[in-house]
Amino acid sequence: MALATRLLSKSKQLHAGQFLLQGERAVPVRFFAKEAAPPALKGDEMLKNIFLEVKKKFETAMGILRKEKVTIDPDDQAAVSQYAKVMKTIREKADLFSESQRIQYTIQTRTQGIPDARTYLLTLKEIRIKRGLTDDLGAEAMMMDALEKVEKELKMPLMRNDKKGMGLLMAEFDKINKKLGIQKEDLPKYEEQLELKIAKAQLGELKKDAFEAMETQKKRYVPFAGHQTYANHILSQHIDFK
Repeated sequence: MALATRLLSKSKQLHAGQFLLQGERAVPVRFFAKEAAPPALKGDEMLKNIFLEVKKKFETAMGILRKEKVTIDPDDQAAVSQYAKVMKTIREKADLFSESQRIQYTIQTRTQGIPDARTYLLTLKEIRIKRGLTDDLGAEAMMMDALEKVEKELKMPLMRNDKKGMGLLMAEFDKINKKLGIQKEDLPKYEEQLELKIAKAQLGELKKDAFEAMETQKKRYVPFAGHQTYANHILSQHIDFK
């Protein structure tokens, strides 16, 4: 049970510059909340509903984990793919965000109401840094250069409600995407790559946790012959949550 809980709680924010580059034009987001706002609730009732919702999601996830087996081996591509598949099933059944959806949701909520393009791009950079994401492709600098070019042509700051100006900026962004080899139709592939990177990182952390737990047990009890060999054997086996 403890290990299963770790599976649900582990999360690593890795490189996802390609999603930030796409901005509001990226992968569609499935929101937790519906468009219609729920009626106002009293504090206790609201907390109760939140607790029940979280409990429901957790029980759904645990139900899936009890039926699945996870091999804790971040160096085994098959194990990483299987783990990513299991976590994807959990997200879909429990109605949870994927990492790319979480990034996109953060972008949409944080940038809502921002009137100008410059503040929008600076907010994207802030989101990226706070989430521990890297911009290995240098996309941010390219986008700011594109904005400078458009604003110089307009001779004024670019506002997001300026359809003509934003059209010019989007055309510049399309050039950047082409230069970086990023195509809109490849976004699902980028999302899959991101989830695999996250799955690999999570399995690495789980393996570390398992070793630490066994070392703790080793200190509590008298070590037996072949402990390390046994530990390695255990880590290479399937973990059953039944």
